[in-house]
Amino acid sequence: MVEKKSGGKTADEGKACAVLAYILVGIIWYFVDEKMRKNTYAKFHVKQALILLFLSIAISIVGSVIPIIGWFIILPLGSLFTFVLWIIGIINSLSGKEKKLPIVGGLAKHLTF
Repeated sequence: MVEKKSGGKTADEGKACAVLAYILVGIIWYFVDEKMRKNTYAKFHVKQALILLFLSIAISIVGSVIPIIGWFIILPLGSLFTFVLWIIGIINSLSGKEKKLPIVGGLAKHLTF
């Protein structure tokens, strides 16, 4: 198996944090642990996971505020969309890939930390 070098660190060193980022635990771990903040692989997936978290919150708010259409169309379809992106993110992080999430992954470049 070929390890992907990521900022002087192997992707394997940040893989646990990257996978857990999609479950929120890794985001917290990333900001608390100095070693993880230096790992660009973990940073990439934390940014992707944060975009996904923000998207999920926005869909929940919009879907809850708009009666009928929001409850029966926006919330279910938006939840399905974020779930699919969540699965893709976990698969990418497990396989050692720094691949952007479809449609929303490009927004992560605007997060600077």
